[in-house]
Amino acid sequence: MTTTTTAAPTMNGPAPAERAAHDLVAQRYRLIEEADRPEVWIGLRPEADVAADVARALAARAAGEHLPLAGTLFAVKNNIDVAGLPTTAACPAFAYEPAADATVVRRLKDAGAVVLGSTNLDQFATGLVGTRSPYGAVRHAEDPTRISGGSSSGSGVAVALGFADFALGTDTAGSGRVPAALHGLYGVKPTKGVVPASGVVPACRSQDVVTTMARELRLARLAADVMAGVDDGDARSRACVPRRAAGLERVIGYAVPEQLGELAPGWAEAYDAAVRQFEDRGFRTEPVDVEPFLDAAALLYDGAFVAERWTAVGAFVEARPGEVDPTVGRIIAAAGRIPAHRVFADQEFLDGCARTARRVFGAIDALVLPTTTFHPTLAELEADPVGANSRMGRFTNFANLLDLAALAVPAGRVDGLPFGVQLVGDTFEDARLVDVARESGFGGC
Repeated sequence: MTTTTTAAPTMNGPAPAERAAHDLVAQRYRLIEEADRPEVWIGLRPEADVAADVARALAARAAGEHLPLAGTLFAVKNNIDVAGLPTTAACPAFAYEPAADATVVRRLKDAGAVVLGSTNLDQFATGLVGTRSPYGAVRHAEDPTRISGGSSSGSGVAVALGFADFALGTDTAGSGRVPAALHGLYGVKPTKGVVPASGVVPACRSQDVVTTMARELRLARLAADVMAGVDDGDARSRACVPRRAAGLERVIGYAVPEQLGELAPGWAEAYDAAVRQFEDRGFRTEPVDVEPFLDAAALLYDGAFVAERWTAVGAFVEARPGEVDPTVGRIIAAAGRIPAHRVFADQEFLDGCARTARRVFGAIDALVLPTTTFHPTLAELEADPVGANSRMGRFTNFANLLDLAALAVPAGRVDGLPFGVQLVGDTFEDARLVDVARESGFGGC
């Protein structure tokens, strides 16, 4: 974004952009204060600085600059670099001061969006629960006796409570989609590499994806589009080139009941209702054998691929074990003991799963699945921290391993709390998933 000086105050008071910025930002900071949820944030920028940045963006847009995100405030998961805020990955001993913004943050700023602050997460993005952080367990926005979902926990709650218009997360095993689903948000998980990950603390570098969450699909998708594009700083970044021509086949795949496994009470019925909604909107629905997808999912933590977490932060964890969350430390330490030969065996098995997935997506627009399996209370999680976390990733762990795109969408409420499904699509079919959501009534207004 070209720097534009905000118009000077006149005899009648501040310029319009300055006044609008002040009112917008003041309202958000009042919300933050009234909500009293300090565990959401690791770093919150000063209100005056945020207001000044918003005023500059609004003035620049009024002067004719193309700034599609001007006037929006976004939160950033604290494993993504933001210049001026420490990056901690929820581990204070790991903290550093980034010299520059991550590529995704810079691109959003260049489009007029303004950083509100950095959000809490499961330490080193290791978890789907949102509680593995010395900055506090992030509680659900509506029911604080329940988990927020993670690892992009603070980002999900910041959007759900109205602090931020959208937020950035990362998603290796479902860390962007799960908190989105539990809060009735849209969660865009692009195909790997479409959104660059330079300036992101890696979890499993080959499987990490930067995601967006928002209350509106339009905004979540717009932010993802702004961030997308090849980046020389990320060797794995790539252009999004769909393999199929535009236009929908209007065919949706779904999982048969015996392959869903154990879901929370009422969730199987809510999933059935979501499938029926596709039928009501003129889509043909076809049962899909999802066993190959579930087999691939099991490889992420029970196979050799978790060893990449040791590659990312293992040396730090080994050198400073007392500074690391105990559950996270055990996961990463175990990852360092995986023999190299297992990687090749697991990769061969995964290639077979991927071949099957390619055939499935040749006949459907998308596969609809529950985003997660249940929504535990904090007490339930404390009783079984690893088992509960594993259950939550049943339908999300496979997407990046199989090089697939995914979109979490709200699908009603069960027992007063949000329920969500995800649309899963073939490599580079990111836009197709958005079209499916809109044409099926899951895309909102």
